[in-house]
Amino acid sequence: MRKSLTLLAATATLAAAGLAQAAEYKIDPTHTNVIWEQLHFNTSTNRGRWAKKSGTVQFDRAARTGKVELTLDMTSVDTGVAPFDNHLKGNDFFAADQYPTATYVSDRFVFDGDKVTEVQGKLTLRGQTHPVTLKAVRFNCFDHPMLKREVCGGDFEATIKRSQWGVNWGLNMGVPDDTRIIIQVEAIRQ
Repeated sequence: MRKSLTLLAATATLAAAGLAQAAEYKIDPTHTNVIWEQLHFNTSTNRGRWAKKSGTVQFDRAARTGKVELTLDMTSVDTGVAPFDNHLKGNDFFAADQYPTATYVSDRFVFDGDKVTEVQGKLTLRGQTHPVTLKAVRFNCFDHPMLKREVCGGDFEATIKRSQWGVNWGLNMGVPDDTRIIIQVEAIRQ
């Protein structure tokens, strides 16, 4: 019995130590881009991004765990064409007046060895929340030579059905439902 209690205490101590190793990272907005791609009547591809974004990441390589929260300012959508940006901010698409932010929250990272292969989370857009899994195209951590701190990041992507979030404009005219999301992210250890 005493050995069992000692083993249980040691296991709890190791588990707590593993949790204590999770590091906090702040998303670097100058090295983070969130881009969407939408086919335009199956002819060309419309692309846009959100200029304002913020968030945090908790990452523990040893325990193979992670958490992320990314917030997008929906009023900062930028396609390079002001009238199109205004249409996207309106009720046909993002309804940015009513829903000024969108969030992606995850507490499940999938690893292959030390590398993150996907992030499973939930996207809240236009007041609706649905699961979205981001596939890691690449992932890496490095010691930043100028910041003198660890930076982790990568390229992540997913294809979503925009209609799940009530973004239905153009579906009846042949604009596809599938929208590709590409997230290039770097986060600085705090």
